[in-house]
Amino acid sequence: MNPLIDVPGLEARLAAGRRTVLLDVRWALGDAHGHDHYLAGHLPGAVFVDLATELADPAVPDRGRHPLPSRARFQESARRWGLRNGDVVVAYDDSANMAAARVWWMLGDAGLAEVYLLDGGLGAWRAAGLPLEAGPVHPVPGDVELGSGQMPVIDGGAAATWPQGGLLLDARAGERYPGEVEPVDPRAGHIPGAVSAPTAANVDGSGRFLPPAELRRRFESLGVQDSRPAAVYCGSGVTAAHEVAALELAGFSAALYPGSFSEWSNRPELPVATGPEPGTGPGPGGNSGGAGGSVAL
Repeated sequence: MNPLIDVPGLEARLAAGRRTVLLDVRWALGDAHGHDHYLAGHLPGAVFVDLATELADPAVPDRGRHPLPSRARFQESARRWGLRNGDVVVAYDDSANMAAARVWWMLGDAGLAEVYLLDGGLGAWRAAGLPLEAGPVHPVPGDVELGSGQMPVIDGGAAATWPQGGLLLDARAGERYPGEVEPVDPRAGHIPGAVSAPTAANVDGSGRFLPPAELRRRFESLGVQDSRPAAVYCGSGVTAAHEVAALELAGFSAALYPGSFSEWSNRPELPVATGPEPGTGPGPGGNSGGAGGSVAL
């Protein structure tokens, strides 16, 4: 299923009075004012979703910075947003859907059939000259029943051996991959064998996803193949969901490593590779290697 809806499609849907739950996931690394931004202006009727408290459990080293919440906790949040069984959901943010993709993935994993990202997010809505509203939205609580396990996932153990038979994509910013900078996690570098595939390259300058054919060429150039299983990680499992959506647009499926590098780098028995090349590693407990140097701390 196409994970996107464009502004004209959403505008037409709303104008026709078709029930649509709008979720505003205003969040960005280093910006703690998402709710304030939402209150200042959001799509009419959109409900604010707090990524840190509603789309994640509290950070713990062995689960990462944004562990997935339990099904029960997530269902409580979804009901607060007004979700009912069979609803169509459209999520967006103001950062090229890098945050909104988290709720898209989680609701898909929970079994909702129609969950979309607004292509271009809030910026595309503004560019079309469409109105915003200010202040909070308090919907009537819903009664949605959420499941789990509908999207493929891997854990740290699988990530360690994944490159032996599949392709592991690192969706973080390009400078974090070789270990040049590391703003939040305890060790710099990448999972040995992973290929750098920054999420930012999935979108154009306006924050819209690239056309499917262009995305397919991009991922094929990185080694993605129909016959080769793909998995994605990022810093804490948030923007990796955006890469899963981009891969879906390109006609590929991919598993998500929810704990991602924030979990991996907090486990000293796991090797970390540095430098511009994927590097190699024998798996948990061994010394990592590869071009550009590596470190296992």
